[in-house]
Amino acid sequence: MKSFTKVVLVAALAVVPLASFAQSSPSLTRAQVRAQLEQLEKAGYNPRDWVHYPENIQAAEAKVAAQNTAAQGAVSGYGGDVDGTSRSGRADGL
Repeated sequence: MKSFTKVVLVAALAVVPLASFAQSSPSLTRAQVRAQLEQLEKAGYNPRDWVHYPENIQAAEAKVAAQNTAAQGAVSGYGGDVDGTSRSGRADGL
């Protein structure tokens, strides 16, 4: 019986650190979840359509991700084509 108790104790000690990592990411507020759902619905997701559930939400998430990426690209100033030239160093003839 003592060995069984030791096994249970060791198993419990092994599980405790895993439980502490269960919510390492910050939780969302109710308002954030509602905003995400509204954004998905605007992208074409219908939560009442259970027949095509996985395909519909995946397609809507892809649209939202593309919209968010496009919005971030326009705001951040990274990427895109740049016309013109630039030089560094000293001028010729000096």
